[in-house]
Amino acid sequence: MKKRLHVAEMRMLRWMCGATRINKVRNEYIRGSLKVVPVTEKFKGNRLSWYGHVNRGDITHVTKRVLSLHVDGWRGRGRPKKRWMDCVRSDMKEKGVSDSMTGDRTE
Repeated sequence: MKKRLHVAEMRMLRWMCGATRINKVRNEYIRGSLKVVPVTEKFKGNRLSWYGHVNRGDITHVTKRVLSLHVDGWRGRGRPKKRWMDCVRSDMKEKGVSDSMTGDRTE
C-alpha cells in the first residue's frame, strides 16, 4: 500500500512541476524543489497524534476501551495481518517515543 501511495504522490508532484518520466528528473529533486514531505511521513505523524489524543482521553470512552479490547478466538494460519496498533508501536519506536510520554502531563 505504501508503494502505491508513493507512486500516486510522485505522479501528482511531477504533474505539478510539469516534468514527465521522460525528463528523467529524480524524485528527490522534485520533492526538494516543492518542499513536500512524503505522504507516509504525514501518516505516521497523524497516527501518533491520534494515539496520544485517545490515550489521554477518559477511560470510559469507547475509543480508549477499544484500544485494550481482547477478542477471544484464533487467528488463521500464515503471516498475521498488520493491525493499527502494530503500526503505532513501530512509529513510536522509530521516533523514540515511549508509551508513558503519551499520557496526561502533570505540571
